[in-house]
Amino acid sequence: MDWECCWSKEEIAPESCPYVGEGEEDLYTSHRRRVVEKCVECPRFKNDLARMKGTGYPLSDVLPYILTEFQEQKSQMGAMLSFLNSKNREIKFLREVGLVLQTSLDLDEVLSIAMTAITAGKGFGMNRAFLLMTDKERRNIRGYLGVGPRDYEEAWRTWEDIGRSNFSLRELARDFQKTKLSSEKVKFHDILQQLTVPLADQGHIFNRTLLGKKPILVENALNNPDLDRGLARILGVDTFLVMPLISRNRRIGIIIADNCITHKPITLQDMQSLETFAFPVAFALERASLYERLQEEVAKQKAANVKLREQQELIVKMEKMALVGKITSSIAHSIRNPLMVIGGFARTLLKGSTENDENRTYLESIVRETRQLEDVLSEVLDYSESLFPVTDYWDLNELVRAALAELSGVMEQAGAVCIQELSTELPMVRIDYKQISYCLKTITATALSTLGQGGELTVESLQDGDGVMLRISDNGKSLSRKAMETLTAPFFQTQEMGEGVGLSLCKTILERQGSTLSITSRPGGGNIYSIRLLTRKENV
Repeated sequence: MDWECCWSKEEIAPESCPYVGEGEEDLYTSHRRRVVEKCVECPRFKNDLARMKGTGYPLSDVLPYILTEFQEQKSQMGAMLSFLNSKNREIKFLREVGLVLQTSLDLDEVLSIAMTAITAGKGFGMNRAFLLMTDKERRNIRGYLGVGPRDYEEAWRTWEDIGRSNFSLRELARDFQKTKLSSEKVKFHDILQQLTVPLADQGHIFNRTLLGKKPILVENALNNPDLDRGLARILGVDTFLVMPLISRNRRIGIIIADNCITHKPITLQDMQSLETFAFPVAFALERASLYERLQEEVAKQKAANVKLREQQELIVKMEKMALVGKITSSIAHSIRNPLMVIGGFARTLLKGSTENDENRTYLESIVRETRQLEDVLSEVLDYSESLFPVTDYWDLNELVRAALAELSGVMEQAGAVCIQELSTELPMVRIDYKQISYCLKTITATALSTLGQGGELTVESLQDGDGVMLRISDNGKSLSRKAMETLTAPFFQTQEMGEGVGLSLCKTILERQGSTLSITSRPGGGNIYSIRLLTRKENV
């Protein structure tokens, strides 16, 4: 019999079967495969079966049963193969993601791989996902990160970009962390802000999910009596999945996933796959969060150690300064009385001498040197008595005017001009009036010593952040860097300034009151002495 289908032929020509497609040319010579893959579903073969039945062919009644069973088995095998391929991809995907989640201590990296896995087509393929995490006090669960498109146009652009990139899942996650993580946090800020729920509210679906440790698929959200309708309006979807993140019975947070763009149904298999994925994600998030907190605590401890070291150095310095103060005070008091006697006798003899007295020159020298020694002793005693400031609130400008008025005679004798530029809107400063006045006069005297005849001093006061800046500038000889450093050391000695303890004492006084003294050179010549005083009581 001349059959329509080619099932009876061992080999066929290409034109004999229109159902053999491109790439299947080997079926022309493979009789068995051609029958199994093509003939059993070929319309011509069905016509041949009908003709067999009409001619009384012995197997015509049995063949339809066999073919039906074969097609059902083939369909089931295809479905099973598709399922196995899907599970194989899922296992490979979970392994790839798990390697990152198991090794990463970077919270942003964990977030990127987790949220990319949920929303990428190469992962679970959900359109959008929100991560909510419990706060440090474990009182609330708060919106932390949202990932996905806000509208169809954005979704289409994202899908096109992913299609062109051909990245692996891990590469997608790295690209997301590098280029999109910050913007995604901002993009869904309005929604995330509204997703804060107290952990004490056990009736809320978020807490029910955490307590039950099982995912909840919410359907028909706008009419669901067990759900707050406000949540559905915030998310803008009627169907979404709430997945708990539990690590060793600790509530880490939840993931909300939906298909807001495609409206594809969330299947039981989707839920099971995400539930399997949620365990390593929860553990990785907990570990990364703990590591982040550990780093914060380490940073705090380092800062505390630095502060402690500074305090210890200050204590040692204070002890040394106190010792120097005791020694200098003891020496000064021992010298002062005989010095006053010598000076007193010399002044008395000088007053009783005539202009032609041959000893008058010697007496004048003795009086001059004793006066200089008395000044040095006064400075030394001020140094030893400066250990415990008595502070109160004062008007800095009034202090400056009073101190400069006392120095007016010295400035006039030096031929120097003093310009005052005092800000009129300064807050009160908490200082030891006597000590700051001493510092201002000492610095001014130091500046005068570098000026030539007709030099100029400028004294400024101005607001400086949470403090007040007092600046004394001169147009004299610029000090060298070494001179600036030695000026603030006790009993300094430089070619420019000679010897003394003035600026060292000033620096100690100011540091003890929480203030600072710095010396810099002016670009055009001269020096700037800057005193920064704090206005806040707690920093004094």
